[in-house]
Amino acid sequence: MIPRILLDTAQIPGGEGELRLMRRGAEFSIMLGNNELMNSRLSGSEEALATLSCERIRARPQPRILIGGLGMGFTLRAALSVLDAQARIVVAELVPAVVAWARGPMAEVFGDSLTDPRVRIEEADVGRVIRSGRSAFDAILLDVDNGPEGLTREANDSLYSIAGLTAARDALRPGGVLAVWSSGPDQNFSRRLGKAGFDMEEVKVRANRARAGSRHVIWLATRRDAGSR
Repeated sequence: MIPRILLDTAQIPGGEGELRLMRRGAEFSIMLGNNELMNSRLSGSEEALATLSCERIRARPQPRILIGGLGMGFTLRAALSVLDAQARIVVAELVPAVVAWARGPMAEVFGDSLTDPRVRIEEADVGRVIRSGRSAFDAILLDVDNGPEGLTREANDSLYSIAGLTAARDALRPGGVLAVWSSGPDQNFSRRLGKAGFDMEEVKVRANRARAGSRHVIWLATRRDAGSR
C-alpha cells in the first residue's frame, strides 16, 4: 500500500483547529483531525456546485461570481469552463496556506486556473466580502466548512444564519443565485433560505460523479424580488 505523507499543516484562523495537507501517490487530501474535508479524487459535487449555478447566470452580460472557499479548486475550474471571457470570479479563501498549497504542491491539480485573467484570489473571510458589497454579484457559491452544520470553524455558522443569508441576498443582483454545498440535507437550513427571501431548489449529487458512492446536497437559491412568485 502506498503510504500517506504529510506535506504541510496550517492553523485555522481563530485557533479552531489545524488543517493537514496529505499526499498518497498522485492523490491529495486535506484533513481536519480524523475528518477528510476533501480529496483530489472526489470532485463531482463541488463541480456541480459551479455548473448548476453558473448555467443559470451565464447569459448575463459580464457576470460576476463570488466563490467562498478555494479548497482544491474544483468549483473554480468548473465555473471557468462554463463562463465566457467577460466573466469575473472572486475567490475568498480564509486560510492563506490553502492558497500557497494551490500554487505549490498542488499546482498540477490547479493547472492555469489561478492565473486565468477572469480570476482574483482574496485571502479573506467570505462573510466579510459578502457584507462589503450590495448588489455586487450575479452568483455566490459557498463551499465553506461541511455545509450549514459547521465542522471546521464556529464562525462559519454565521454564514448560514438568517442574518448571513440576508446579507448574501443583499449582495446579489436581482434574480441572482446563492448556491450552497453541504455534505448532507438540512431541513432547518432550507426553511431559513425561504425566510431570507430566496426561492430554493435542493439537488442531490454524487461525490464522485458515478452512480455509486456518497451523495452531497446543493441548494440553488434564487433571490426573490418584488413582483416575483
